[in-house]
Amino acid sequence: MPTFEYTARTVGGDETTGTLELPSIEAVREHLRKNRMMVVRVREQQKKKRTTRVPTRDIVIFTRQFATMINAGLPLVQSLDILARQSDNKSLQAVTRQVLYDVESGHTLADALDKHRNAFSQLYVNMVAAGEAGGILDTILLRLATFLEKNDAIVRKVKGAMIYPAVIFSVAGIAVVVLLLFVIPVFQQMFAEAGIPLPVPTRFVIFLSQILQSYWYVMIIGGVALAFGIRRYYATEGGKLLIDRSLLRMPVIGDLLRKSAVSRFTRTLGTLLASGVSILDGLEITARTAGNRVIHDAVMKSRGSIAGGDTVAGPLEESGVFPPMVTSMIAVGEATGGLDEMLTKIADFYDDEVDAAVAALISLLEPIMIVVLGVVVGGMIVSMYLPIFDMVNVVS
Repeated sequence: MPTFEYTARTVGGDETTGTLELPSIEAVREHLRKNRMMVVRVREQQKKKRTTRVPTRDIVIFTRQFATMINAGLPLVQSLDILARQSDNKSLQAVTRQVLYDVESGHTLADALDKHRNAFSQLYVNMVAAGEAGGILDTILLRLATFLEKNDAIVRKVKGAMIYPAVIFSVAGIAVVVLLLFVIPVFQQMFAEAGIPLPVPTRFVIFLSQILQSYWYVMIIGGVALAFGIRRYYATEGGKLLIDRSLLRMPVIGDLLRKSAVSRFTRTLGTLLASGVSILDGLEITARTAGNRVIHDAVMKSRGSIAGGDTVAGPLEESGVFPPMVTSMIAVGEATGGLDEMLTKIADFYDDEVDAAVAALISLLEPIMIVVLGVVVGGMIVSMYLPIFDMVNVVS
């Protein structure tokens, strides 16, 4: 018997997902209706197989080419066939052929894309669905390509700001380990043969060297266990909320993460609303793609607020995550009926703010890294030479 994945809403309006083993999709719909649930989506569960994630850059090119062909009047099937034949990415090529087959079999383009989450996000699928319903698929695809490019640029900027210090500190860590394992023991043997008393800093460095030599495997196992434990904890609701909240409160880095999250939230929601997606669906999709549990909870609370007849801006302001300027501009956008345009303006402003935050982070980290490396590596070297200075003084 096939297994079906479903998404439905309870009487209280909460969304729930699950799987059911029943003969057909209609049987699943009937089962959910009997349990007083409103069906949102039902599809047959695909057999699990290893999939390769398609890079955003390839999706952007695919989307722009697709929009150009649709705008030129090419039929949907012919456009997909051309895209499948000319794609350089093998994974995207295979996905496009499967989408082409589903469309030829009578499925909508959105339903066909929804089967391939390794390439097309829920946001992508919903916007395509809105474009199909409104007869403006080419416009929606161009808007999607622009959104993906700008969103990818923000992600790359944040990652780039994190990579630089991570590489420097990794190299410094390797240098310290090499000193402790191979250099310090040579000095230790030399001092033991000389039989001279060692100062406290030298004894401390030698102690660290002995610990690392004797228990290096324990440290490796402990580090792996710690990383695994943090990852498991982050997978829990409470853990994700605590870690994401802590990251937002960190100096400098927290400011960068907050600004990038605001930019991503406003651009995603603005693009969805401008494409004809309802405000409730738009907020739900935006919350899922937020990348931060604190932002997710604030957006879902805002969704509940507007579902009850209140405003979007109120809960966002109460969360303390969004700056007052953002919530004020959202409130103005709601009042004037131009929320999508206002969100896009906020996103453009915060794109520049992210650039400034990245520059500030790098300029601050450079002197900090120099000081840390100087203190750690330089301190170890000086500690090893202190006894040699004493030996020279005695000889003199």
